[in-house]
Amino acid sequence: MPSSSLFDLSGKVAIVTGGSRGIGRAIAERMAEHGAKVVVSSRKLDACQEVVDGITAKGGEAVAMACNIGRKPELQALADETIARWGGVDILVCNAAINPHFGPAMGIPDEVFDKMMATNIKSNMWLSHMCIPSMEARGGGAIVIISSIGGYRGSVNLGAYAITKAADLQLARNLACEWGPKNIRVNCIAPGLVRTDFARALWEDPVNYKKRTRDTPLKRIGEPDEIAGAAVFLASPAGSFMTGQSMIIDGGVTCGVPANAEE
Repeated sequence: MPSSSLFDLSGKVAIVTGGSRGIGRAIAERMAEHGAKVVVSSRKLDACQEVVDGITAKGGEAVAMACNIGRKPELQALADETIARWGGVDILVCNAAINPHFGPAMGIPDEVFDKMMATNIKSNMWLSHMCIPSMEARGGGAIVIISSIGGYRGSVNLGAYAITKAADLQLARNLACEWGPKNIRVNCIAPGLVRTDFARALWEDPVNYKKRTRDTPLKRIGEPDEIAGAAVFLASPAGSFMTGQSMIIDGGVTCGVPANAEE
């Protein structure tokens, strides 16, 4: 049982996209731990089922649902099947994203950029709009969009991805303004470098890892579970007066340059 009613998600239904690994998996596991019924979704059903099995083994309640977020019919099926199974949606975590291009933006093909914008932005808007009517009918809800500190900074190698993550911040603000009167809150989490498969190219390279940790006040990268707590906060009564905002969780990277960063 949750240790505090402030973070109690009992009776709530949560959808977590990209929930089979990394940050999404940590969020799904922690939300279940705090009482939510969790839909773990990603493209691979067997990977989702592995997470579900772990949750149920600990006494939680979860179900696996496959969904490619780039396909609108599959998103609609995800929302519809969740509502059919558990009666509605209270929490939506838009975590899934893609980043098929690493390098200067001049080298990205139009079709790749279009796919990134559609998958990382349009899908979040689609799924939010699909879940909001159920949230409204249930008296409110919470949407958490996983952005990135890339949305706040320029990048020579991740520029296109950073554009999509900046758009996440604005999507959250717009949805928060539109749906706040219906008690639907929408916020972002903007992680720094976290030890996930998605970001492996960044942290697995010893040179880049040394630079990133040198420039990070906490002198290390983050772990997926260190992002999950913020998602629980934003979805729970503890975050009930927060909407349209973004929580930066980056070990201090964006707060300034450490004294020894240039040594």
